[in-house]
Amino acid sequence: MKSIFWSFLLLLFLIGCQNENKLTFETQTIENDPCSDCPLVSIEIPKVLEETTISKAIKRALKEELISILSFDDGMQATSIKEAITSFNNGYQHLQKLYDDEPTGWEAKIKGSFTYEDETFATIMLESYLYTGGAHGYTSIRFLNFDKIKGIELDAEELFENTLEFSAYAEDLFRKKEGIPLDKPINYTGFMFERDSFYLPENIGFTEKGLKLLYNPYEVASFADGVIELNVPHKEVKKYLVKNQ
Repeated sequence: MKSIFWSFLLLLFLIGCQNENKLTFETQTIENDPCSDCPLVSIEIPKVLEETTISKAIKRALKEELISILSFDDGMQATSIKEAITSFNNGYQHLQKLYDDEPTGWEAKIKGSFTYEDETFATIMLESYLYTGGAHGYTSIRFLNFDKIKGIELDAEELFENTLEFSAYAEDLFRKKEGIPLDKPINYTGFMFERDSFYLPENIGFTEKGLKLLYNPYEVASFADGVIELNVPHKEVKKYLVKNQ
C-alpha cells in the first residue's frame, strides 16, 4: 500500500511540474463601438496572464498581426489595436463616400488560439475573415511560433536546422498527397507555384498532431480550392527541427 501511495504522490508531483511550465491565459474580446454606420469588428485573442518575457513577445506579435490585418487608412500609421480598428473604420467610411449609392457593410472577425505548447515551444493560430466589398470575403490563417525559453517569436525558417533539406522532404510528401508524379512539374495537376517550383508556405505551425504547412487561398491555388494543407507527424518532423525543439 505504501508503494502505491508514494507512486501516486510522485504522479501528482510530475503533473504539477508539467502544469507549471504551461502558460496561463484568458480570452480577450475586443469589439468595435456600436454604430449604425460602422463596420463590424470582432476579435478574440489569448491574453497570457503571467508578466514574463514570453508573454510580452506574444502580446507584441498579436498586436502587430492585428494592426497588419485591420489597417485600411493609408493616411494613418496605427500603433495599437484600437488605432487599427479606427483605420478599418476610416477605410470603410472613405469607400462609402466614393460609392454612396452602393452601400456595403464591412466586417472583420479574428480569432486566436493556442494550437500547441510544450516546455520550450508554443504556437498560436490566428484565423481571420475580412469582407470589404465584392463577391465574397477573404479567410486566412496565420501561425505565430514562439520559443518560450528565449522569449522570442520565431520565423518559419528558424524552426529548421536545414530549411532546404526539409523543403525537399515536404515536396515529396506534397506530391504524394496531391497525386503529382515525381517526374512532372509541381504545377502538373493545376497548382500555381511561382516559376513552377515547390516552396514552403509562409504559414507553418505546430498542432497536437504535428507540424502543419498551410497555403492560404490564392497562394498556390485558386480561391475555389480553399486552404491547402500538409500535415507532418511529430515523430517524422523531429529530425529536421533545430536542436532546442
